[in-house]
Amino acid sequence: MALEKMLIGLAAVVVICYIFKKLIEMVLVIFYVQKMPGPPKFNLFFGNMRPLHGTSAQIFNVLRKWGLEYYPIYKLWLFFVSVANIMSPEDLALILPDMKHSKKSKAYDLINKWLGKGLLTSYGTHWQVRRKILTPAFHFSILQDFILTFNESTEELVEILKKEVGKPFVEITPLVTQFTLKVIGETAMGVKFDFNTKQAKEYKEAFHKLISILLHRIFRPYLAYTIFYIFSPKFYEERKLVRLLHNFTNDIIAKRRNDFHRGTVNTQKKKRLAMLDLLLTAQKEEGIIDDEGIREEVDTFMFEGHDTVSAAINFTLLTLANHPKVQEEIVQEMKDVLGDVKKKPLYNDLQELKYMERVIKEVLRLYPSVHYISRELGKDLVTATGYKLKKGTILQLHIYDLHYNPVIYPDPEKFDPDRFLPENCDKRHPYAYIPFSAGPRNCIGQRFAMLELKTVLCGLLSNFILQPVDTPESVVLVEDIVLRTKDSIKVKFVPREM
Repeated sequence: MALEKMLIGLAAVVVICYIFKKLIEMVLVIFYVQKMPGPPKFNLFFGNMRPLHGTSAQIFNVLRKWGLEYYPIYKLWLFFVSVANIMSPEDLALILPDMKHSKKSKAYDLINKWLGKGLLTSYGTHWQVRRKILTPAFHFSILQDFILTFNESTEELVEILKKEVGKPFVEITPLVTQFTLKVIGETAMGVKFDFNTKQAKEYKEAFHKLISILLHRIFRPYLAYTIFYIFSPKFYEERKLVRLLHNFTNDIIAKRRNDFHRGTVNTQKKKRLAMLDLLLTAQKEEGIIDDEGIREEVDTFMFEGHDTVSAAINFTLLTLANHPKVQEEIVQEMKDVLGDVKKKPLYNDLQELKYMERVIKEVLRLYPSVHYISRELGKDLVTATGYKLKKGTILQLHIYDLHYNPVIYPDPEKFDPDRFLPENCDKRHPYAYIPFSAGPRNCIGQRFAMLELKTVLCGLLSNFILQPVDTPESVVLVEDIVLRTKDSIKVKFVPREM
């Protein structure tokens, strides 16, 4: 009896010491973040984040203002939550290459019900195993095979747009979203998409509703805690939407798994496989991923593989519509490389479109699809400007503000593809341009995205002249998980005579 009491007492001491240790760590994180500059305090509860309670457009503009005012680093805090905001390439070079800092911050916990422990949200050994499974899906030989699908989907988009010729404008955002969803489904998943089905329409609607709920929670940090969130009607709406999204992806997996069982998918190791095929093969032959893990990765790639590319295409079309000379230079390059601009580009052709690539890179500087990422420090860090940050500190890495740094990019609002001439790139810090992130956790699909962008531009510019309706000055950017405009982007399509 005495021994039992002693063990209980010892356990209690261990628990108390552990809690005390965690409290000390939390206090130290807050203490060192508070030493940084930042917007003035509003009050104890709201800290200095009170201005981030307006519309999504107002929040976006406030963050850009603070980025310029407090560069290269500033603090945000709300009660006991402190965040270090990072914008300089020198600090990014200390964080992004180091696997110690590869863990995503707690902000990503908000999408765990949807994406689980997929490649976007996981870390450590779990992430390494998943990355190893999926990396071969983006080998150049696989990407070569995808060009056919890129061209076929582009041709379908062109036919849709031909019906819109003669109208004052076309709202391109929903059409581009459908295009990129179709592409990721038919390439990475190996499943044909029919957007006329009720299930496909429900998927698209549920996706956008869920994103709006996530944003609602991000700017109301108390809703990160289930004890508060459960009293919100959005808690139950989110559960319903997640079920719908999971049902859609489960159907995709089931269809592809049936192809495996029928032997219509070659699973020989010598043959390079698309993403979902690799996951199914890893499950069947090595047992290193279960059904839930496969669904997590399919959900992750359905989201990241269409939404970010959709944003990039939208902003590229907006930019080209407002720069007719750049359009014509791209078309001339297409003539030089393809011979006939109506020819469907092959993999090697797309590699030769160097000017088009510079244009896309400049668009992604101005409009990075993923305009911020968030990490948690895995060890103590001293920033390039001498601020000490403790292990466990939440970091917000602002890619948008980095790309608009006037010291790195003179006249940063100006669209200038020559910024990406080799001689100009060589002069810049290697972490001064990171539209696909950088380091070990960089975007696994960046080559996929670039090839898709080039292919769709070839198809659209060989058939249409883009004329401006919206301008970079008239569109309203909003704070979101992926960079977006408040309203759908509008462009006029005029038939191109060759």
